[in-house]
Amino acid sequence: MKMISAIIKPFKLDDVREALSEVGVQGMTVTEVKGFGRQKGHTEIYRGAEYAVDFLPKIRMDIAVQDDEVEKIIDTIVQTAHTGKTGDGKIFVTNLEHVVRIRTGETDESAV
Repeated sequence: MKMISAIIKPFKLDDVREALSEVGVQGMTVTEVKGFGRQKGHTEIYRGAEYAVDFLPKIRMDIAVQDDEVEKIIDTIVQTAHTGKTGDGKIFVTNLEHVVRIRTGETDESAV
């Protein structure tokens, strides 16, 4: 099993969620996060004063999947979240050692 964590632009969330639903993803966790990469933040003017915004708003999606679904889900996220501009995001894939569904006690693949 794998955990796919995707960092995307906030306005792409609904499109990505719908596309993932169409390829069979039944659940995910979505978190509003802030961060920066190559964008390095930006400057804004507030009440006449310029200040730096070092962290930009992003969305983090965490999706637990079986190994054979990883590439399909990555491809779906990349195609849907892509704008071609800096800050489109990143996808991280990590191993899941153990999963437990609290309600039923099911474990590992059956818990996903």
